[in-house]
Amino acid sequence: MTHSSTLMTLKRLEEILGCFSGLTIGLVGDLFLDRYLEVDTKLSETSIETGLEAYQVSRVNNQPGALGTVMNNLAALGIGRMLPVTVIGEDGHGYDLLKSLQHLPVDTRYVTKSPVRLTPTYTKPIREMVGGNLEELNRFDVRTRASLDPTVSHLVSSHLERLFQETDGIIVLDQINETNLGVINEGVRNTLGQLCKMHPEKLVFVDSRKHLHEFSCGVLKGNEVELRATGNEKWCLEDGMQRIHEITGRPVYCTRGEDGILVSTSHSETVHVPGFGVAGPVDIVGAGDSATSGIVASLLVGADAIEAAIVGNLVASVTVQKIGITGTATPDELVARYQEVIP
Repeated sequence: MTHSSTLMTLKRLEEILGCFSGLTIGLVGDLFLDRYLEVDTKLSETSIETGLEAYQVSRVNNQPGALGTVMNNLAALGIGRMLPVTVIGEDGHGYDLLKSLQHLPVDTRYVTKSPVRLTPTYTKPIREMVGGNLEELNRFDVRTRASLDPTVSHLVSSHLERLFQETDGIIVLDQINETNLGVINEGVRNTLGQLCKMHPEKLVFVDSRKHLHEFSCGVLKGNEVELRATGNEKWCLEDGMQRIHEITGRPVYCTRGEDGILVSTSHSETVHVPGFGVAGPVDIVGAGDSATSGIVASLLVGADAIEAAIVGNLVASVTVQKIGITGTATPDELVARYQEVIP
């Protein structure tokens, strides 16, 4: 393994960041609604019907999650336009989810509404404790535990074909653990493989929690656990990454938290790109998605695989310092962070 200690210059960073606004990026996967319920404990009541405490919600904060987390990060980086391909329900959660996208540069023409599918929703009650600290209570999860209707699945594949024509690059986010229960099912993966062969020039970036081993094309990215699960348990991590590279012919990324990112760029070389140290408390929720956003945007404007990893690390180092929220990073914040760590 090669250790990369060379950092890009500030001028090069600014060149890369300055090109993001011209990008159109497609995204494929499950789009969730993250619904935060702010409970005011001072207004608590006792239910007449049950005798139990009835939490009083003073504010509802809806945010796009899962695929939406990546879109939030891309928007913060200044990406010009995004086209998500996904499936939601014809329900109130779906209405609120689409409304939460209105402040983003998102074209929703390929968001399919299905009457037999629930809009994936994480409802997160939060209350303020003594001393002002916030406590997140038990989460309520809503989503359909069934495969997509075949007609809807075919429509997703058709939309994916159009993305190859209309976008500069595509992010595939496969966050559903169960096989073939999400938007990224076997049929969509097969369509993706065919399109990659037909359009080898197109950047397709794949991030999957449980099914990386099912993808045979594109730039694959995972954390250590996800990548180790793709191959022989006797392989070391670097060997596994290089074997994936042999299959896809594209770089392979492994995010390692504060330790940075490993990048396999050839059959025999894996490069370690160190992370940027962060002082004080951190919140790692969404850090992988923020790294994905920085890597993909950089690759699409001409950065090489190592430069893209540096930007990905830089983005993640900013977002993890934003406590209690799924953080994002703007180009100005990235420049300021660079100047902080590289005097």
